[in-house]
Amino acid sequence: MLHSGHVAFFEAASRYGDLYAGIGSDRTVFELKARKPFNNEHERLYMVKSLKTVKDAWINQGSGLIDFLEEIKNLKPDIFYVNSDGHSTLKETLCRELGIEYIVSRRVPHGDLPVRSTTSLREECRIPYRIDLAGGWLDQPHVSEKHSGPVITISIEPDCEFNDRSGMSTSSRKKAIELWQVDIPSGDRETLARTLFCYENPPGSKYISGSQDALGIVLPGLNRLYYDGQFWPSAIEKILDNDILDWLEKHIWLVLLYPRQDSYDVLTNSSVTESGARNLSEASEECWQSIRQKDLKRFGAAMRHSFESQISMFPDMVSEDILKVLEQYRDKVAGWKLSGAGGGGYIILASENPVDNAIQIRIRRR
Repeated sequence: MLHSGHVAFFEAASRYGDLYAGIGSDRTVFELKARKPFNNEHERLYMVKSLKTVKDAWINQGSGLIDFLEEIKNLKPDIFYVNSDGHSTLKETLCRELGIEYIVSRRVPHGDLPVRSTTSLREECRIPYRIDLAGGWLDQPHVSEKHSGPVITISIEPDCEFNDRSGMSTSSRKKAIELWQVDIPSGDRETLARTLFCYENPPGSKYISGSQDALGIVLPGLNRLYYDGQFWPSAIEKILDNDILDWLEKHIWLVLLYPRQDSYDVLTNSSVTESGARNLSEASEECWQSIRQKDLKRFGAAMRHSFESQISMFPDMVSEDILKVLEQYRDKVAGWKLSGAGGGGYIILASENPVDNAIQIRIRRR
């Protein structure tokens, strides 16, 4: 859906020299977004090639986030130019290896025009995503029966269209869209979350999605979901205090990795132990208390402790590629973890200072 934001982006890029644009194929868009593009690849290519700032354009022949690999090797550009939504460490690393300058733009509208995104031009869907800050996996009975404990979640406004299969509870959100179309209806929130959980996990389901996904989407603000061997939490504690939520929004940053592969199975080499579940529970409790006290150093340490406890039981959450990216932030931020069950998705960072080329979030308040 070509809009003024695209045109402003191309205008900014063209100031650096002759501009060549690679267009994601319909197949690649579906792989990354789990939906078909509004306009097919041939129509999108026609419109982009018609812009006076674009010297030439093509449809990238590869797949995934690096679908342009062969094209960039053949073109040998001086500069690779992306917007902040399209930035990833994979792209940045590739350009470094090829000796290409890597520039990340900011969304700056032309003149007095409004900021535009493709998402904003679609039928507006206000159903949130969710982030689990600590304790993830305790919503699975085979973990919390070893040691009970909380999962800490926040409900995230859909200002950004997060990639599918990236640990932002996109599968549960799709079920919520099937149920409610464009937003969560009025009513008791826990009842609505239970409805979504049951809708996503009908009788006979081979794998039961954790209830933290449904609860994390439906319950606004910051939530502590306490699990003790059951699929549904035995206690829920909520925080809607604006000072605390403002503090979280200021200090949480997301860095894009890549979507999990369809064949990804985080359970392959898992080993759930009482000590691992206990460590995860203790880290999550520490995370909750540090947020309430707005203590960034403790919050970051609790995130790391939670993440380390997770991968001690589920080592396939990470790969060598992911660990290399995490290493880049080790001495720059207070803490980190992966979104959801790992295997890709987003790195969630806790940082006092802005993180280059990262995304900030907005927490749903009501």
